[in-house]
Amino acid sequence: MLSERRLQVLRAIVQDYVGTQEPVGSKALTERHNLQVSPATVRNDMAALEDEGYIAQPHTSAGRVPTDKGYRLFVDKLADVKPLSRAERRAIRSFLESAVDLDDVVGRTVRLLAQLTRQVAVVQYPSLSRSTVRHVELLALAPARVMLVLITDTGRVEQRVIDCPAPIGEAFLADLRARLNARVAGERFTEVPRLVQELPESFDAEDRGTVQSVLATLLETLVEETEERLMIGGTANLTRFGQDFPLTIRPVLEALEEQVVLLKLLGEAGNSEMTVRIGRENAHEGLTSTSVVAVGYGSGDEAVAKLGVVGPTRMDYPGTMGAVRAVARYVGQILAEK
Repeated sequence: MLSERRLQVLRAIVQDYVGTQEPVGSKALTERHNLQVSPATVRNDMAALEDEGYIAQPHTSAGRVPTDKGYRLFVDKLADVKPLSRAERRAIRSFLESAVDLDDVVGRTVRLLAQLTRQVAVVQYPSLSRSTVRHVELLALAPARVMLVLITDTGRVEQRVIDCPAPIGEAFLADLRARLNARVAGERFTEVPRLVQELPESFDAEDRGTVQSVLATLLETLVEETEERLMIGGTANLTRFGQDFPLTIRPVLEALEEQVVLLKLLGEAGNSEMTVRIGRENAHEGLTSTSVVAVGYGSGDEAVAKLGVVGPTRMDYPGTMGAVRAVARYVGQILAEK
């Protein structure tokens, strides 16, 4: 267990290294930070931190840099994250409010995160399995053809065309639409099969085939694996950190191209708790020189998807965590209002 003084020295090393990109020496620490101890004491503390694996000396006679273990302790001991300014918060909400549909919301969120953090932004589309039905619309396309439109509480829209066993009239379609929404609107997707199970029996025998066709398509839509989608942006930001990747940036770029890898990374984030994975805490070999900051977003404590950023371990953790948390909160609010 580190003493408070050595923890203070470690914080100072992390802050200076993130800001200057240069190994940090004891003299620089005493000049830049009010540590209230002599340079000799700082040198002793740095030697102890190095012995315990929190910092390392990259070159002989050079200063020290934080290790993954050092960054881990720094993040774990953060009292709070860096808040965004009022102007930044206002700009975020205004930018997201202008979105016209879910794709636009996700696209704007990716651009915002990449711009605010200057890292690679990753945003997962809301999961259908965690969504609630907002409305089901039925539109006549031809005498025996109908379009089913499913709208979720997160603004997601799914459309399917149904070929019915017999021609249908507008009055019947309106009646089916009303009865269907009376049962499923506002309900979780997982509850819909149970709620519509007996719906065909409430119609005349000659209409039950059409009702069953509509319900079959609706249930297929609910269980399709279409939620495993994400959007990524800001990859070019990594070129600013060439020196942070020991040999080449190529493994990082290759990992970022694999959607399964990114979905797994986001999946490790908690619903509302922020997750920070540093260096070799990331299981994928191509991302062991990076850190991932991720959190769930949605209405209330229920996360419908995850978002986050990927960048070098030499990251402004308080600022990045503050930006990720703020954007997640605003995205959840915007989707709830859509």
